[in-house]
Amino acid sequence: MTTNRDADRRPPTLVFVHGTNSSSAWASGLTGELTLRGHRCVAVDLPGHGREAFYPRSYQAPQNLEALATEPSPLAEITIDDYVEHVVKVVRRARRHGPVILVGMSQGGVTLSRVGNAIPDLLDRVVYVAAYCCVDLPNLAAYLETPENSESLVGQVTAAMVADPAALGVSRLNWRSADPAVFHGVKNALAADFTDEGVSRLLATLEPDETAGIPTAEARGEAHTWGRIPRTYVRFTLDRLIPLELQDRFIKEADRLTPDNPTDVRSVAAPHVGPLDRPELVEIFSELASR
Repeated sequence: MTTNRDADRRPPTLVFVHGTNSSSAWASGLTGELTLRGHRCVAVDLPGHGREAFYPRSYQAPQNLEALATEPSPLAEITIDDYVEHVVKVVRRARRHGPVILVGMSQGGVTLSRVGNAIPDLLDRVVYVAAYCCVDLPNLAAYLETPENSESLVGQVTAAMVADPAALGVSRLNWRSADPAVFHGVKNALAADFTDEGVSRLLATLEPDETAGIPTAEARGEAHTWGRIPRTYVRFTLDRLIPLELQDRFIKEADRLTPDNPTDVRSVAAPHVGPLDRPELVEIFSELASR
């Protein structure tokens, strides 16, 4: 039987969803190169990010570290449901023009799976890029406690945290900290092969606030919805935030859930943040869009 996916031969639109404390800027180099190659693509700013990002007054120079720990944030009112609703609207608009390939990076995998559960018939492929892909366990936080995550250097990143997320309603990280431990922690965990200048540029693009409830939100892909969508996982073999062992656990769990829809697995020698315009990543997405 011919499906809607089989019948639609129009070029796909690649829709990119960023990870925590980030924005559509994370994919700008990739989307620019793909566009120059003739592919349709768009990078999404999740609610409270990018053009809607909140920068506390106390985050500016000179910083007021005491106030930074308590200054309220509008992101405290944003939930995973808001993220999903926003991405669903983008997918619906893109779907008018042809197939849609939805891509998620890091924590963006939580949104990816939830959108896959909500509108499986509108997605022609989901692509996880060193991303959380929850299947057996209910949420991201549960996977942080697994043996496969034991080598993660996430603690070196959260050293930049300046407030209690439970009290403030957001995870607030001071990427502009003068503490050398923050700089080196970000480099070790996120960008191990970057130059110091590259790490400085990375820090300048990261946003201080992230909705606190995402790690504990229900994030499992469901077999009867998400599990029907063709799926790719791009492993970052040098990732020290989401260790390779944990990435492989995600793949194995997904394949056990949907044995008739196995994961298309790719591997790239990159740390957690890429960057995504690495030639090998450009080639992967160009090939997926050309199928």
